[in-house]
Amino acid sequence: MLKAMSDYLTAQTTISFGYDTNLEIVTKDHQKLLLASSGMVDLSRPDKFRGSRHGGFANVEMVFDGKTLTLLGKDANLYTQVDIPGTLDHLVDELRNKYKRPVPGADLLLSNVYDELMRDVTDVKDLGSGVIGGTECDHLAFRKREVDWQIWIAQGEHPYPCRYVITSNAVDQGPQYSIQISDWKTGADVAADDFAFKAPDGAKKVDLKELVDFDELPTHLSPGAPK
Repeated sequence: MLKAMSDYLTAQTTISFGYDTNLEIVTKDHQKLLLASSGMVDLSRPDKFRGSRHGGFANVEMVFDGKTLTLLGKDANLYTQVDIPGTLDHLVDELRNKYKRPVPGADLLLSNVYDELMRDVTDVKDLGSGVIGGTECDHLAFRKREVDWQIWIAQGEHPYPCRYVITSNAVDQGPQYSIQISDWKTGADVAADDFAFKAPDGAKKVDLKELVDFDELPTHLSPGAPK
């Protein structure tokens, strides 16, 4: 079922969807806090991407045209641009490893979804079916050394991921990150987008380090930050 989902995703040249994320953090006194965000993603393989995220601490947009990545902080009206020529796979790797700015659910956007998800998996469980947003799904659970993860895959001829949940076993209290997908569209159903960045009126271009609170975890809640 996971391989069928991967093959289906890889075969799609254009994809659009909405998403809701929940990021759990754990305080020093073991209280769990949940940070919620919503957004949209549009992509065109092999090298075009536009994504937005609006949460309690940030309202941001990310645009990639195959050569240049633009990050825009909408509330502050600040943006920065970084040259990262290459494919979406390369962009995801650079954002995650070099710039520490991962894309929500990035593993599901790669061209080799199955290989990435199954790397170092030690246990797999088929938990039957579940319903996400009114869509009946196949529910699978997986274990790795440091994380458990679950996925709900839409049944039928369009096996797209409906929900993806990661549990960090190596962190005290096992906080989770989840992304739930809605309004899934592919092919001709995806609205045309030239993926060119157009700076809003009055927007100021700044250095990457000046864009704060761009990630789902705000600066003041990160480990070691002042209260």
